[in-house]
Amino acid sequence: MPEYGLPKRKTKWAGVILFAVLIVCGVFETPVYIYQNGLSKAELLLFLFYFFATGMSITVGYHRLFAHATYKTNDFVRFLLLFFGAATYEESALKWASQHRQHHQFTDTELDPHNSKRGFWYCHIGWILFYKHCVNQNNVKDLLQNKLVMHQHKYYDFWALTAGILLPLAIGYGIGRPLGAFLMAVCLRMFLVMNAAFLINSYAHMIGDNSYNEKESARDHWLGALMTNGEGYHSFHHRFPNDYRNGIKWYHWDPTKWFIYTLSRFGMAWDLKRTPAGYF
Repeated sequence: MPEYGLPKRKTKWAGVILFAVLIVCGVFETPVYIYQNGLSKAELLLFLFYFFATGMSITVGYHRLFAHATYKTNDFVRFLLLFFGAATYEESALKWASQHRQHHQFTDTELDPHNSKRGFWYCHIGWILFYKHCVNQNNVKDLLQNKLVMHQHKYYDFWALTAGILLPLAIGYGIGRPLGAFLMAVCLRMFLVMNAAFLINSYAHMIGDNSYNEKESARDHWLGALMTNGEGYHSFHHRFPNDYRNGIKWYHWDPTKWFIYTLSRFGMAWDLKRTPAGYF
């Protein structure tokens, strides 16, 4: 297992090309396509389903389940979170969780994978596209014991291709709109979900209030929460990372928390961890 080490400058051309495709096809070509062909109800529903399923798989799954173990769930839910999480093309849950745990352990230092002191661009996307990071699996020994997590990690390219591209294209073909499915359910959706996740590393460390943890850059901000399924209450999260909630007030926008709680009401999640009110 590799030890923690400083990131090394290296352009990841596959990632650069992927982002170029997502911007050209998802951001610029989608409006042209809609103007020329209209937007069918089936296309819109496919996009919305994939946008919700993949975005929540990062916050509900990769983040609050695999990285922080804030609750427990069954293999069926775990499989769905791994399946649609792979569709985001944000790496395997094992690698994602390892780097996130390292971020919490070394926040705002050179060993932080997306050190906010290096500026918005670096911690938003620069650390992904232009640096190679040493991933230490010693900090995810619990995940190494999970067969589903390890299968997704070992065969990640297959999971990502199937969940993120082939399935939405097959559905698009079935509804007679394969191009629309590619532009919206694949490219535009992937661009939006990726940047929402990246905002947690950039926006949520630069804008807002850090009253829960003044020693670190993590901040709480309502707009950040709106853009990230509730992850924008980041000062609280860094102070109490094992809490399944990020937004603790009734009016805090935290659909990730609501989704986990709903699962628990149906017996599909349990042992939801909450920080006692007296601690904050």
